[in-house]
Amino acid sequence: MKTQLLCKQIRKQQLHTWINQNTDFDCDSLEIVSGDASFRRYFRFIHRGRSIIAVDAPPEHEDASQFIAVAQSYQEKGIKVPEIYAYDLAQGFYIQQDFGNRLFSDFLTVDSCDQFYSKALASIPLIQSCLSTVKGLLPAYDAVFIDTELSLFTDWLLDKYLQLSLTDEEQKMLSNVFDAVKNACLIQPMVGVHRDYHSRNLMLLEDDDIGVIDFQDAVIGPITYDAVSLLRDSYQDWPHTKVNEWLQNWHTKYYAQYPWAEFKMWFDSVGMQRHIKIAGIFARLFIRDNKSSYLSDIPHTLHYLIDEACQYPEYSEFASFVRERVLPNVLQRLQTTNNEN
Repeated sequence: MKTQLLCKQIRKQQLHTWINQNTDFDCDSLEIVSGDASFRRYFRFIHRGRSIIAVDAPPEHEDASQFIAVAQSYQEKGIKVPEIYAYDLAQGFYIQQDFGNRLFSDFLTVDSCDQFYSKALASIPLIQSCLSTVKGLLPAYDAVFIDTELSLFTDWLLDKYLQLSLTDEEQKMLSNVFDAVKNACLIQPMVGVHRDYHSRNLMLLEDDDIGVIDFQDAVIGPITYDAVSLLRDSYQDWPHTKVNEWLQNWHTKYYAQYPWAEFKMWFDSVGMQRHIKIAGIFARLFIRDNKSSYLSDIPHTLHYLIDEACQYPEYSEFASFVRERVLPNVLQRLQTTNNEN
């Protein structure tokens, strides 16, 4: 921990020095804004009375060039993303426009949600039109990619975090479910996908326009993916009727060429894939990266997974497994962790 802290302090000082010596900006001090689930850290500084964001993206863990390339492509498509002012790819530093402090998630209320979700959903078709950058086509969200993400659930949540011993029948069931979910994702029309289009990666700008951040992992993937990220957000919880209303309105406005029942099945299948993956990622963040704050979001993610699986007979056994085997063990581990703290 001490070594990690020292490395972060050194990186911060190097970022500060780079800004003053190698850019047109003046920086008196860097104030931490946030870290996130990745290795990136965000700082704020004042330059001639204007707030600027500086980013530390260690090159051994993060690809700053991809963020910059996607930012340019998104901007050309009319998506509101931060302007990049300066960068050093070798060191993993860049400076960008400050979108302020108005996180989409902080302004969602019963009264505002219809307006804000409608605006956020309206930006997705623009994102879907972005299939490439100056570096070439975006990565494909293909079978290998999906298999790797699904394995996070068994490797990190079930094995390393819960230390569950699975029966042969359970292992076979999980394998069959993962294959079915993967295939349901792959049969969908493939479009540009942000991949983390949720309430903590959207900002409210002037006139409540939607600003988009954290898009460096963009891919070409299933048409319903970003809608799932937004409407079944691990950090938000809205009534099923409300989510279905938003989804149906979005489908009617942009995707009426696809039958509603089929589109809804696509949406639920991507939801299962995403929540299987996220539950594993949250466990990995705790075990590998010592980030415990995401543990409390695992039960919410599993509840989504149960709800999605329950709608389809072919997933009923999986829904029971998550509800009766996985969720109780997660809750027990959380209680033990809380008691220890």
